[in-house]
Amino acid sequence: MFAIALSAMAQSGTNSPYSQFGYGKLSEQSQGFNRGMNGVGLAFREHNQVNYLNPASYSAIDSLTFIFDVGMSLQMTNFKENGKSKNANNADFEYAVGSFRLVKNVGMSFGILPFTNVGYSFSASSTVPGYSMAPSTSTGTTYTQNYSGNGGLRQFFIGAGWQTPLKGLSVGMNASYLWGTVSNYITNTYSDNNVKSLAKQYSISARSYKLDFGVQYSHWLNSKDIATVGVTLTPGHSLNADPECLVITSNSQSAVNDTTKLAATDGCSLPTQLGIGFSYKHANQWLVGLDYTLQTWSSVKFPVYGETNGTTTYTSQTDVFSNRHKINMGGEYCRNENGRNLGDKIHYRFGMGYTTPYLRPNGNEGPKEFSVSAGVGIPIINSWNNRSMLNIGFQWQNMSGNNLLTENTFLINIGMTFNERWFAKWRFE
Repeated sequence: MFAIALSAMAQSGTNSPYSQFGYGKLSEQSQGFNRGMNGVGLAFREHNQVNYLNPASYSAIDSLTFIFDVGMSLQMTNFKENGKSKNANNADFEYAVGSFRLVKNVGMSFGILPFTNVGYSFSASSTVPGYSMAPSTSTGTTYTQNYSGNGGLRQFFIGAGWQTPLKGLSVGMNASYLWGTVSNYITNTYSDNNVKSLAKQYSISARSYKLDFGVQYSHWLNSKDIATVGVTLTPGHSLNADPECLVITSNSQSAVNDTTKLAATDGCSLPTQLGIGFSYKHANQWLVGLDYTLQTWSSVKFPVYGETNGTTTYTSQTDVFSNRHKINMGGEYCRNENGRNLGDKIHYRFGMGYTTPYLRPNGNEGPKEFSVSAGVGIPIINSWNNRSMLNIGFQWQNMSGNNLLTENTFLINIGMTFNERWFAKWRFE
């Protein structure tokens, strides 16, 4: 399907050829503290971490502190197809989020993070037997297809979470501004200069919004054990964007280019997403969680290029993608986060997950993803602060399917959570 001739595109956040489909590779949208738990967190309520996955969790933020969390990732990926192998490395600044207590029972958060990433470059060559406009050529013409792409969608969000009067129940909402451009390029070139080359340039520029609603309900089972259920909903909607396709035919001998511009008015949309999670915490030491997320990509509008009887079309269609199901589980252990020894304060994390694809390359089922992770949260202790934390996560991802390119990616996620005591009232005697 793909020829292994990839180049690094570190600025994009991905090297995956699969990012040529749809809006690109979907971001995990998790922070440093739960990356080591494979991104689980719909039912997590942490007083000292920002949990964007469920805005209802903001109501748990400590009233005396301001939290700021930034993260980046390092990626090492191996691609395999038809007995060939290629390695690629990547680095990306991933997110920056902050949170604080706005008023009693209400926490607020804001930040910027990726929604999708596009970044790839590969090529495939073959021969058309006996096809040549040059009379002296009898062995056929070689043509090369070059594929490349870049860009992605980003989002800036602001949200709030409220602890309701009903004991244990919190609700929240994120409002996001979604923007960015997804660009894909396909170029066909021929060894016979008499044959015209063909290039297609696809682009989607979006300026839209995204809303996320969240609910969490916590119940103390006894003095040490607490269980929490979290539910999230992200309504799907049109992006109000007009994707474009440029079809460029070039003649190398006459240096004449013929360009056809196609557009799909209001041609793309976002899926509805529903998530439900469960967590269990014991004695403020053990924490485990399980998440399930459904994205209804099969109902999403997306433009498709076609050719019928010599006429080119670029029209919006549904059923271009498949519904995406994602299951994550993970947990952490901390012996005593208020202990005197550093070893007692370290958080040890683990996780695993399974995801079905939303992509359908050439109308076929896309690659499934399996991942495992581990990580640590190391407190930063000095004379003026003992609440900030360095989060390091390690994750292995495998993407594979029938007759498809196989990707094995090892990621190192590094996040720094600054937890400052801003709102304490000082007393002088």
